This record gives sequence, C-alpha cells and structure tokens, in this order.
Amino acid sequence: MKTKPPKTRANGAPSPCIWMQAGVVCRKFCRTDYQCAACRYDAVLHRLAEENRRQGKKAASPASKKSKIVSWKDKLQERPPWKRPCLHHMRGRIEYRACTKEYHCFDCEFDQFFFDQFSVHAAVQPIDLIDIEGFKIPQGFYLHRGHTWAKIEEENTVRVGLDEFVLRTIGPVDRIDTPLIGKTVRQDAPDIALRRGIKTAKALSPISGVITATNPKLLDHGRVTSRKAYSDGWIMRIHADNLRRELKDLMINAETAVFIEKETQRLYRAIEETAGPLAADGGLLVEDIYGQLPQLGWTNIVRLFLRS
Repeated sequence: MKTKPPKTRANGAPSPCIWMQAGVVCRKFCRTDYQCAACRYDAVLHRLAEENRRQGKKAASPASKKSKIVSWKDKLQERPPWKRPCLHHMRGRIEYRACTKEYHCFDCEFDQFFFDQFSVHAAVQPIDLIDIEGFKIPQGFYLHRGHTWAKIEEENTVRVGLDEFVLRTIGPVDRIDTPLIGKTVRQDAPDIALRRGIKTAKALSPISGVITATNPKLLDHGRVTSRKAYSDGWIMRIHADNLRRELKDLMINAETAVFIEKETQRLYRAIEETAGPLAADGGLLVEDIYGQLPQLGWTNIVRLFLRS
C-alpha cells in the first residue's frame, strides 16, 4: 500500500507533526497538511491520551510506550507560557508567537483574525483549484450533497459556505440567515436560510456543532456571489461535535469531481427540458442561470440541487 510523502515547508524541510513538536512522540512528520481532524494517527493518539487520563496511566511502567501518551496540549502546558507556541506557528504559517489561550483556538481573537485576513483570501489560489465542467472548487474543501461546503481550520472547527455551483445556478443571494452564535446546527438539517428577492430557500448544514462565528460581511453587505463562494462568502464557523464521523458523509477532491460532473449533467437536462437543446459548448452555464432562465422554476432548482 502506497503512503503519501510527508509535507514540506517553504524551506523544503519536512513538516513535523504537532505531536512531535510537543514532545509526545520522538519522530513523526505530517502527511495531511495539518488537517488533524481527518488524520487517523491524530485520532489514535487522542484516544490513547484520553484513556490514559481516565485510568491514570501516566505513571505506569516505563516499558509501556502507550501508557506515556498524553495530549499534546497537556504536554505543552508543562512549559512556561512564553514557550508554548501558537498553533499557527507550529503549522509553519507564521513566525514565532506564544499561545495565550491555552490552545482554545475557538476563543482566540488572533485565530479569528488570522483566518479572516489570511487563510480565507488564500483559499482560491489557482494552483489549489479543481475545475469540473467550468465549476471550480479549492482542494481540501469537503462538499455536502446539498452544495454546502466545510473547510477544516483548527482541530474540530470548520468554516461553512455555499459552493460555486449552487450560487451560479440560483444566482446572487441577497440575504443569508443562520441560527445565532451559540446555537446548535445538525448535519443534513435545513439550518441555513437563503433569500433572493421574494424567493426563499433552505440549505443543509454539512456538519453538526455549535456556531462560534458568523460572517460579519454578510451582515454588512448581504449579497453573496459565486466569485466569492470559497473566500469572503463563507457563512459561519462551527465547533463540530462529531467531525471525524461526519466527514465520512462528505465528499472531497476526486469524489467532488465525480459529483459535480453528474450535477452539471442534471442541470443541462433541466435547461434542455425548459429552453430546448443547448449549444455544443454548453454556453448557457454562466453566472445567474435562474436569472436568465426563470422558467426553470425556483422551487424546481431548490429541490434538484439544494435537496431541502
């Protein structure tokens, strides 16, 4: 069975796993670009650390390596505060910065600033894009069958939005409403409300969890277009309850490509049934398909693609 080579940083050096940097394990390099929530190795060590914590095995026989496993956070907490590196530094994203929140990233103002100012705007670099039938999706974004996406940020925190396909199909959205911060959303539940003019629709949440932030730009400007589907158009951040399990129900990379290709063919058929045969180049698949072909029917489009 082939394994992925370890990721490298900008200087060409292999990226050390968080558990290695904390000193819990001697040698382990990251192979998932620090997508820890989707990493089996991370899940196993977290489980062992929790078992040891419950059973008080930390002081067990030195012959047992498993009994020495503690959480990487607990290991770093043993250091003086100024020697506890920020998680963004550990992942090679910034110069050294000490953590001031005991690794509770969801409650950290710098963490919010970092993702608002850097990660979101870097999400759509051309090198990271998958192009399927003219619809573009950045690598590393998990896609729900209802055309919402989830992007893992830190541990069990994800950012959620609508994909380019649905925003080009239903057209620009004038308003998006979500439950309030602190409320719980559920995977597959119609927790995201969309409005275009007098038309309304519900989008399904890709992940379960507690809402920790909503996009302030949506409150200020409201309108979301397909051009910013994966950047400024994000909708909310969620602290996920069962992320590893629920990710199995989402699509990523090759699975996404197959899905979007099938969805595009369904869209072609819907257009042809309404407006007649398409040109060979599929020229009608541009921005705001519903706006150009309202005879497709808002309810029909919502049923076909949002699946709510």
